[in-house]
Amino acid sequence: MRKVFRPWKTDEIWLLPPSVADFVPAGHAAHLIRDLVGEELDLSAIMSTYTEPKGYPPYHPAMMVALLLYAYRSGVYSSRRIARGCEERLDFQAVTALNRPDFRTISEFRRRHLDALAALFVQVLALCRRAGLVGLDHVAADGTKLRANASKHKAMSYARMVEAEAELAREVDDWLARAQAEDAAEDAAHGPTRRGDEPPDWMRDKQARLARIRAAKAELEAEARAAEAAKPAPACNPDGTARPRPGRKPKHPPGEPKPGSQRNFTDPESRIMIGRDGFIQAYNAQAAVDADAQIIVAHNLTNNASDQDALLPLIDAVEANTGEMPDEVSADNGFCSESNLQGLIARTVRGYVAAGRASKPGGGKKGGKLVQAMRARLRQGGHQSRYRLRKYTVEPVFGQIKQARGFRQFLLRGIAKVRSEWAMICMAHNLAKLTA
Repeated sequence: MRKVFRPWKTDEIWLLPPSVADFVPAGHAAHLIRDLVGEELDLSAIMSTYTEPKGYPPYHPAMMVALLLYAYRSGVYSSRRIARGCEERLDFQAVTALNRPDFRTISEFRRRHLDALAALFVQVLALCRRAGLVGLDHVAADGTKLRANASKHKAMSYARMVEAEAELAREVDDWLARAQAEDAAEDAAHGPTRRGDEPPDWMRDKQARLARIRAAKAELEAEARAAEAAKPAPACNPDGTARPRPGRKPKHPPGEPKPGSQRNFTDPESRIMIGRDGFIQAYNAQAAVDADAQIIVAHNLTNNASDQDALLPLIDAVEANTGEMPDEVSADNGFCSESNLQGLIARTVRGYVAAGRASKPGGGKKGGKLVQAMRARLRQGGHQSRYRLRKYTVEPVFGQIKQARGFRQFLLRGIAKVRSEWAMICMAHNLAKLTA
């Protein structure tokens, strides 16, 4: 008996066109995000920018927002890959209703409305609260280093800038003198109206690099002067002369950049930071995560490798986003300081902040009264301390963002744009939890 198979007719034409609702199963995240954007989110900040009645009709902004949010939720961030998904993936087509914007349209929409897209984080967080995913009983804060859209090999130290500036200045001066001599000879030979009097391309490139080095060098010097001016004025002797500062003599003059201070020519606002893979050109992305369902309730991003100044702004952002202060906050020892613990007390938030290493959060001996009291609190709780919730709450979120959804490097440059991009990543994480 011959086996009968189901028909497979690749050239068969359908009598009735399919519905986008049938592209993916009911309850799929593509349907949920498309309907959520169309019915729940307030897109007036984006819609209000379309005021010109003339011209070819653009793609609907709500469709573009839904496409970006679904793509980010699915771990697709590149505008080219998103455009390819609109052509090849049924779940993307279920969101766009078979519209196929090209990658330039997607990239330009994201660039034009970047701040408004980042501001949708609060609305998505409100939806998570309505769904019962946020309790604010315990919030864990942490930071992670994410690569900037720049190579660390494009960075230059201040000491190297000083050497390179002098070296390039000598080369440019020599080339200018040589060019003037050649111009005079060519003018005598060919006449003053010929094109032989223009400086060559290789000389203009060197001049441009010299200008970039001088600009970066000036920024470092301005920062060093500002840092020195921010220090308290030294005490004065009885005769009115300045008393020398106590301690060891500084290795370099005050108000001047340290020789190892660096600037990156591709993204000057990014910094060299230590990550799991060694030194990288990066930004420090921080998040406060609710323990109930691992919803991000606040986010921040800086170009400072230290987390110490980020705890209180994150807690204040939680209140700004939700209208409430969390009952408890846990954080690793990168956030531990007397001022941070004092700030938690002032906000009536019970803190569980490690004062020692990860293996012994209650260990160590240094610190003021509040740090010592925090050590006692963590040691008293032992393995049952509320601090244990931190590694189950915030660290898996970074793992889901970086490993499961593959976001390990920012696409944009400049801290303002990167900060908005991080807000979109956090919003995509919350959408993934909401539509799971």
